[in-house]
Amino acid sequence: MSDHPDFAAEQAHIERAYACLEDARASTLRIRDLTEAQMGGTFQERYERNYFDEKVVARLNHLDIGDAALVFGRIDRRNDDHSGGDGATEAFHIGRLAVADRDANPVVVDWRAPVAEPFYRATGREPMGIVRRRHFMVEGPRLLAIEDESFGSGRLGLAGDEAVGDAPTLRGYGTLLAALGKGRSGQLGDIVATIQSEQDEIIRAPHRGVLVVQGGPGTGKTVVALHRAAYLLYTHRFPLEDQGVLVIGPNRVFLRYIERVLPSLGESGIEQVVLADLVPGITFGAHDDEHARRVKADRRMVKVLERAIADRQRPIREDVTIPFGAMRLRLSPQESARIVRQARRRGGRHNTLCRAVEGEVIATMMGKVGDGTFDLAEARDGLRQIPEFRALMFRVWPSLSPAELLHDLFGSKALLRSAAEGVVNEVDALALHRPRAESLSAAVFSDADVALLDEARDLLGPRPRRGGVLDEADDIATFGHIIVDEAQDLTPMQLRMVARRSLNGAMTVVGDLAQATGPFAADDWSQLVRTLSPKKDAKIVDLTVGYRIPRQIMELAAGVVAAALPTAVVPTAVREGDAAPRIVRSADPGGVAIVVVDEVRRLGAEVATGRVGIVCPDEWLERVADALRAAGVEFGRATSRGLEERVTLVPVGVAKGLELDAIVVVEPAAIVRTRDIGLRGLYVALTRATQRLSVVHGEDLPAAMRDSGTVSGGE
Repeated sequence: MSDHPDFAAEQAHIERAYACLEDARASTLRIRDLTEAQMGGTFQERYERNYFDEKVVARLNHLDIGDAALVFGRIDRRNDDHSGGDGATEAFHIGRLAVADRDANPVVVDWRAPVAEPFYRATGREPMGIVRRRHFMVEGPRLLAIEDESFGSGRLGLAGDEAVGDAPTLRGYGTLLAALGKGRSGQLGDIVATIQSEQDEIIRAPHRGVLVVQGGPGTGKTVVALHRAAYLLYTHRFPLEDQGVLVIGPNRVFLRYIERVLPSLGESGIEQVVLADLVPGITFGAHDDEHARRVKADRRMVKVLERAIADRQRPIREDVTIPFGAMRLRLSPQESARIVRQARRRGGRHNTLCRAVEGEVIATMMGKVGDGTFDLAEARDGLRQIPEFRALMFRVWPSLSPAELLHDLFGSKALLRSAAEGVVNEVDALALHRPRAESLSAAVFSDADVALLDEARDLLGPRPRRGGVLDEADDIATFGHIIVDEAQDLTPMQLRMVARRSLNGAMTVVGDLAQATGPFAADDWSQLVRTLSPKKDAKIVDLTVGYRIPRQIMELAAGVVAAALPTAVVPTAVREGDAAPRIVRSADPGGVAIVVVDEVRRLGAEVATGRVGIVCPDEWLERVADALRAAGVEFGRATSRGLEERVTLVPVGVAKGLELDAIVVVEPAAIVRTRDIGLRGLYVALTRATQRLSVVHGEDLPAAMRDSGTVSGGE
């Protein structure tokens, strides 16, 4: 409220904070100017100068907050809670990053600092030493309103500190609703000003083991996980800055959607990837049928790959003779069988044993000529120049890349049968067969191959290069903390891929079992946790409050999820929507796409500054696209442009985790029929809207929607 008695003072403090921030930027720029002016010098001096400059640039990036609010709250803490306190209060302004004046006096406290914790966690029952919490509604440096909550006086603050009945406890209710009511920008924003207590508890949880965050649609689990990444880097800067923090998303549409959150929190060094990014040097784009995808996702593929590697460790079938200078070197099948057998008993990964096997082959052949004495290194260098020797080694124990292994395996029915024998049946094995490319460089792999390539990379080990040195580029990088979003959809093979990248078992795993789709959709977290961290206990926490989705939409979706997963807990919605979901049936099934266009136009007018999404089963995408073009409605596709356009066509398979102001769900019955999507996929589609929802159909609605008791609108 602009008539608040402290309004002018708080506006002045915010302006002072921005001035101090600008001073800090100017000082940092002056330091950089000094380093840039120094040229030349020794290698060590240049290295140190470049390192220092990188740190200065990182500091400048940290101080660049763009249009985001610098200051968003304040807490007043009693001094008598600390030794030597006099009972007076001291105020701390809470903001996006720490800012001090020229005398190093704090002007703004970083939201991640311990002193800021009561701003997010204090309640009437547990005030945590504060007497007042103040929320600012701001636009950059301009203060719009102030909302106060009082503690310690036996009365509730303006926003309420206690839950009423079953209603959730919320802090800064007016500020929260104002933030939730803003139109979507097409990209996820941070919630640093409106983090609620249950969210903050997750953000500040200890950095150890696996933390599973189960949360329904609209609970903020994704943005909470990203804030946790920023918090962990702030709190454990050493060693996490060197060890690295990895964020894994389900698809590139999702990565584009979340890409601005961490930079807005001052952390730009966190790696954000899809799983395919962790397998470099591979061309993806091939498509597998459903049968092949299911087989490739199965954990039994580990054994298939182990067998495929063992099949490449092969004794020769007849004597091999190689001319070498004045000598003729021979290797018999029995000798090669002994060498292969000994290497397998020796243990170790396939590629790391290549040099040892090669040395044993050379020693066996050279030991039978002359007086049996020879220089192994000299013989090795000479024999490697001979094509027949290279062919022999390729036959007995070849150095293999993951791509070579899979390209050869999938291109040969005989190799598939051999590797799969006793592991998977022949029908499943041959589902993996595809014609060989003309060359390995021309081979194209599918998304389902990503985890198999990574498994093969782990089983094979680094390849030996010149001089027998192992190629470090083949090593799998590990990270000090890993955050996995939409983890409920990961297959057993993908889970293994994630687990091997953990340096110490510290992970934050985010998802919702009720939204699980795919061939291995789980009903509980136990198997997933056992795969990620078999030797460590995991903590599972629930986010129970739905902030984003209006109550009316959540009630419609609740009927669907109850049929899909009866044990699912539906989030408690804190917002009342402006309108109930609108259900529109086309009398002519062929006219569904035209009705979709009408709904898009209507919703576009109702959320004039927001964005509209059209969530479709794959079979409807082009029909709806044609109808939009014919009607002159400009639109984008989520798979190519993210959510940048005002109207976006979204395949139901990539809708998970996204949010828009208004959503049109097309033909729910077709979504439910889609294999590996089903009712849970429909639940996802119905819960993407922050303001308005329309459902357009020509077929009968699924029973779960008809029975929900909330169907209303234009039918």
